[in-house]
Amino acid sequence: MTTNRIENGDLLPWVVAVTGASGARYAVRLIESLLAEVPIHLIVSGHGWRLLEHETGIKDLDALKTRVPGPWDRVTVFPDDDRGATPASGSARLSGMVVCPCSMGTVSAIAHGSSRSLVERAADVMLKERRPLIVVPRETPLSLIHLRNLTTIAEAGGIVIPAAPGFYNDPQGIDDLVNFVVQRIVDQMGVNVELAPRWNAE
Repeated sequence: MTTNRIENGDLLPWVVAVTGASGARYAVRLIESLLAEVPIHLIVSGHGWRLLEHETGIKDLDALKTRVPGPWDRVTVFPDDDRGATPASGSARLSGMVVCPCSMGTVSAIAHGSSRSLVERAADVMLKERRPLIVVPRETPLSLIHLRNLTTIAEAGGIVIPAAPGFYNDPQGIDDLVNFVVQRIVDQMGVNVELAPRWNAE
């Protein structure tokens, strides 16, 4: 399990990126879960904003803040086209990065080090600096190209958490399914948030 990095008594920020794969509810729930727990460097790609509006009605940052109330004073938002922003540098002090949801185009760019956008560059930095990188792909079926790209990310040190909820806890609705996946993400981040029941074989 990942542990959060601390400097001078303060938690270092996590980069949270939202890209254009279906699964906006995962992103919204993840941000909501992290707001009170860790500082966030938020990057939403152009396709990420389109996804948020289409699937949740959230069309911009103000709408996101309205939907997800919380301490936004610890959130720094960066445009995806600013490749000179803080998360683009290996010298920036960060805990790690989560890309949720992660499109297959972004998976490919990360796997091949394209770094064409801030999301891609920040992910590249995480791998080269040996910091946690968690990608949450949501695609089906997976082609051989997809599988090879995800394998490349895993071999480079990334953590792949497919947006594939479990059903052993008898989910009663979509929120339960979303919480299952987000719970696995925050567990890997080392953030102490309880969103879904744990497996109990008794």
